[in-house]
Amino acid sequence: MAFPERFSQLPPYAFPRLRALLDGHEPGDAPVAMSIGEPTHAMPDFLAEVLTANLSGFAKYPANEGTPELLSAILGWLARRYGAEALTPDNLIALNGTREGLFAAGLALCPEEKAGAKPVVLTPNPFYQVYAVAALAASAEPVYVSATEETGFLPDYAALPKEILDRTALAYICSPSNPQGAVAGRDYWRSLLQLAEAHDFIILADECYSEIYRDAPPTGLLEVAREEGADPERVVAFHSLSKRSNLPGLRSGFAVGGRQAIARMRQLRAYAGAPLPLPLQAVSARAWDDEAHVEANRALYAEKYRIADRILGKLPGYQPPQAGFFLWLPVEDGEAAALKLWQETGVTVLPGAYLGRETAVGNPGQGYIRVAMVAPKDDMQRGLQRLRDCLA
Repeated sequence: MAFPERFSQLPPYAFPRLRALLDGHEPGDAPVAMSIGEPTHAMPDFLAEVLTANLSGFAKYPANEGTPELLSAILGWLARRYGAEALTPDNLIALNGTREGLFAAGLALCPEEKAGAKPVVLTPNPFYQVYAVAALAASAEPVYVSATEETGFLPDYAALPKEILDRTALAYICSPSNPQGAVAGRDYWRSLLQLAEAHDFIILADECYSEIYRDAPPTGLLEVAREEGADPERVVAFHSLSKRSNLPGLRSGFAVGGRQAIARMRQLRAYAGAPLPLPLQAVSARAWDDEAHVEANRALYAEKYRIADRILGKLPGYQPPQAGFFLWLPVEDGEAAALKLWQETGVTVLPGAYLGRETAVGNPGQGYIRVAMVAPKDDMQRGLQRLRDCLA
């Protein structure tokens, strides 16, 4: 039996790979989970009330692009957060989790060829793994661009050869970045928009960590695109309630972009998507309308930043994340460090190489571990203390 080869070079997914690394080894202490970015802070207190009031919606087929109430709530949030007051529902599509949208954008927006050749999809390295799968599914060539300390932990797409840039159809970018917690500022977004215009590609901005930050709210691609008068079709941004509202199981997010791009995503989703059930759209609308629970959540993460700085501040190479809830810690070898931490302390972390790809210059995640600050505060503090004592 013949099977397609397009996904044959994908390595095992990060978390099954981590289980394979740790299986058969006993933890050195009571386990503390710090490998998966699954928020554990309290869900919004209005969740049950809104869900109960809308239970009858489970008996109906949901709106594919999002209910008017949900789209209106999202538009309101975009106007408050980014000053994007000129947007309409035609600029939006509700998503069953942003991973769905990040994948669908590759299929819906990547042309069959670019500059007379196979198209290129740019992705940071390390990265959220769906970017690569979307590129392969679209029969494009994924090009992995290292995001290292030297580049501010964001990819320097402008440094790529002209031949690659001319073939580029899509460029994924994550800000605040997963795993490093770096934030793209106005100058970065402005330069990327200029590069996209010069080489005629679309920027797919994964901004799912935008509401977890230390000081100032991270600048969004939408607001810079508006300030620069950029072509609206150059930009699609993705947002989620998973991190912002501690609702990873709700599987609710959205994409916002130019009307043509969104129309293509809607068309694909009409055939192959799984719309968010109506009760969950009602919960989502309430969540986008409310900032009080987001501010409370951010205050909890602010305290976790302070704890991490205090415990790890003297660890060689420690860099406080600007945003998000991951620590990106330098070690000699990420896989060896993860196994050592499990065997000696019971702390689980993710080897950085599991989030990266081998390139001509190596795997930029090889000498790092990713540590998720999502456990309850006391558990996280205990885990970081064990980690520091073990690695130091």
